[in-house]
Amino acid sequence: MAFTNTRSAKWSRFWYSASALLSSLVTIAWLVYVYATSSTAKQLSKPIAGNNTTSAGSGGASAAFYLHQAYPCLLNVTVYERENYLGGRSTSVGVYGDAWEQVEVGASIFVDVNYNLVSAVERFNLSTVVYDGEDLDGLTQILGVWNGQKFVFIQNDDGYEWWNNLKLLWKYGLSTIRTQRLADDTMSKFLKMYEAPIFPFKSLGEAATRAGLSASGKTSAQLLKESGIHAPFSSDIIQAATRVNYAQNLAQIHGLEAMVCMVVNGAMSVNGGNWQIFDRMLRHNQNEILLDTRVTDISLLEDRGQYRVKSTSPMSNGLEVSTDTEARNFDTVIIAGPLQFSNISIRPAPAFPPASTPYVTLYVTLFTSPYRLNPSKFGLHSSADVPTAILTTLPEDGGSSASFFSLSILRTVTNTHIQPSRREYLYKLFSPTPPSLKDLIETLNVPARNHTSSSMNDHKSVITWKYDKKWHSYPYLSPRKTFDSPQLDVMGKLWYTSGIEPFISTMETSSLMGKNVAQLIVDDWLLEEAASMAEKAVV
Repeated sequence: MAFTNTRSAKWSRFWYSASALLSSLVTIAWLVYVYATSSTAKQLSKPIAGNNTTSAGSGGASAAFYLHQAYPCLLNVTVYERENYLGGRSTSVGVYGDAWEQVEVGASIFVDVNYNLVSAVERFNLSTVVYDGEDLDGLTQILGVWNGQKFVFIQNDDGYEWWNNLKLLWKYGLSTIRTQRLADDTMSKFLKMYEAPIFPFKSLGEAATRAGLSASGKTSAQLLKESGIHAPFSSDIIQAATRVNYAQNLAQIHGLEAMVCMVVNGAMSVNGGNWQIFDRMLRHNQNEILLDTRVTDISLLEDRGQYRVKSTSPMSNGLEVSTDTEARNFDTVIIAGPLQFSNISIRPAPAFPPASTPYVTLYVTLFTSPYRLNPSKFGLHSSADVPTAILTTLPEDGGSSASFFSLSILRTVTNTHIQPSRREYLYKLFSPTPPSLKDLIETLNVPARNHTSSSMNDHKSVITWKYDKKWHSYPYLSPRKTFDSPQLDVMGKLWYTSGIEPFISTMETSSLMGKNVAQLIVDDWLLEEAASMAEKAVV
């Protein structure tokens, strides 16, 4: 579930038909929370708590939703969320501050084989946008792959599809077809994890092995070489996909995630923001949702066999803001987000603690301008059309690389905050460091007279709106065969969903782990109840 640029998603029909499937299966929403539930049948509790800079996203919302679906009795779920919104990394903002002009800041798209997300969209009657080309007010849509020195690949949207496909095959040969076959095979194996006998699974590593997903144990470069997929296709196309999706190169990222990047058929998003999927999941069963509430401590009450969850939330009397501290007892706790970022104290320490996993720091910059991209910035003639969606790869000679992962015109929007109103381009930039205002202005084809200063106030006619977001977006996806256990304690009362992120980091896989944890918990409850009934029958 990478933070895929929606502009790159529309090209999936080219890549798919030509077997060169470009980036789209999106990373999970940023989840950090704990779950709490209780039922009239037994005191059950699993807090979903936001404990970092994010909210209740895919893993936590899915665990709450599927607990209700799987358990035959009434459950009361409490959601703890540090921020004042639901959705986690799947969040959107209004362009120019206008609520009706939403743009995704985080996880942007999902695909038609993402069964949990698609079924939720259908269940909650949410409308979707299918990426098959957006309105750029007549501007020719062009995809380019930039290596920091030159464009190694350019494809125009207004050409004949058969001709574009023929050119791809001529340039890249059988690597295109082999990539499609490998991606399709990978997806068919992954889908086995949704069903018995693999689902539900207590060991992700064992489940992956049973499904035949061994590619997470090798680098993408190794997997592609073994599969007869070679440069320049691997470096031009597949590496561009891993960079836009996960900000990582083929030499670093494991082979399974590289193939996930190539599964793009049926790319879509929810009208108004993907966060609505997780909002509906959490609100569907009238769960208690505590926004602006941070969990600080989870401690075992051994005499009760419960966990006590302490949380803090701001209080305001109209004059000042203070902190209110609360403690509640729960029978089961699910930590649905990277524990290393949560600042939660757990006592006693988990018997099966999650490993500390390094995460990518990604900067997302959204901005609007009446100006198109500057041809000279990309070594093109002043009259040339600059690609509207620019992905990046590494230069062949090992020289200086691009300073960003992707830069795209998402669509055109109407700026009604100036008179007269006008149409402008909405840009989205992914980069490893925050771009300066000067960098952005130099990227645009602005007349010289309009950018003699670096002051934002002097350039509101150039960049009319800007929004910045820093994410710990996804793990560094290095090869590995073992993964964190979803069960953190011996008793089976403390659970964890984020162990799946180093395996595959998407909204869908986080939802799958949320559903998996929910089913494991319910199975334990039902076994306990059956044993209790049998014991009473004997008495």
